[in-house]
Amino acid sequence: MKKKIVMMAGIAGLAVALSAPAMAQQEFGSPELIAAAKAEGKLVYYTANFAEVEQQVIKAFNKRFPDIKVEMVRAPGGQLITRIKTEAAAGKLIADVVDHSDRALMLPLVDMFMDYAPPNAADYNPDAQISPKLWPRATLVWSIAYNTELVKNPPKSWMDLTKPEYDKMTGQVFAQSGGTTWTRIMFERQVLGEDYWAKQAATHPILYPSGAPMSDSMVRGEVAMGPLLYNAIYPKQKDGAPIKIFFPPEGTPVNPYASGIPKTAAHPNAAKLFLNWCLSKEGQTFMIKELGNLTSLKMAPVYPEGFDPKVVKVWFPKFDEYVKLHGPWVAEWDKTFGYRQ
Repeated sequence: MKKKIVMMAGIAGLAVALSAPAMAQQEFGSPELIAAAKAEGKLVYYTANFAEVEQQVIKAFNKRFPDIKVEMVRAPGGQLITRIKTEAAAGKLIADVVDHSDRALMLPLVDMFMDYAPPNAADYNPDAQISPKLWPRATLVWSIAYNTELVKNPPKSWMDLTKPEYDKMTGQVFAQSGGTTWTRIMFERQVLGEDYWAKQAATHPILYPSGAPMSDSMVRGEVAMGPLLYNAIYPKQKDGAPIKIFFPPEGTPVNPYASGIPKTAAHPNAAKLFLNWCLSKEGQTFMIKELGNLTSLKMAPVYPEGFDPKVVKVWFPKFDEYVKLHGPWVAEWDKTFGYRQ
């Protein structure tokens, strides 16, 4: 009897061991792809997302695939596109994966990217894509945050940020910083009203080049409140900073990224494996729970802390307007806020 139990336990253990590669094949790619990626051993990753956030993603990926080194190059949206175009024109583009927040800036570059789709491609909302070659690896959501040690009468809505009592207390990421900020700018004008920018500018907000320095300033108490991407400020709150975050009742803008593999990639298999993991349920769950992202999966595995899909109204820009309105509206925003490059 004991021998039979031991034999059955051994068979069960073998079944579990054999199921692991099968699971990896199903979720992340074939055994041949994984072997080829490990043989390449590295990839170069260009991203417009926050470096601190992406370092956590890379660390989580390496827990699953420790044999593949990810070399990250991070730059703001406009600078990253300029770098890609310049390197490509010189035949020196070293990126294996390009991850960008502004789908409008990526659209003219589509022909630079190879045909690629993750194993779970059918699980993704097609409205989040501008091309079958580019995928919404990250889907970011806007929130309002404030320093609880500085703000005793906190805002409760987008419109509250225009209150005269908050004069010189708020921060803003300027309109030209990238696609996620442009999404917020569109939302403010189309949902909150054409005069919203002027009302907000009247409170003399401090302008920042991106959410990373603004979130750091909020933690240090240099700015008291303002709109921030949830994934820029949530890690600070998790680490114990005196920060409160909420999703305003008027709605919250959401921006899917566009990520793809250039045809010139020197490490295409490692690039595919990295994107496959990021786009898998495992990768998306990590980015939602640990970083505060949303997801473009049709069925979200989880939601960020504090995000109730039954209550929070998400707002996606219409892509044709996202492209067409960018130039004139950003110029108008710059004039309203007195911003000059």
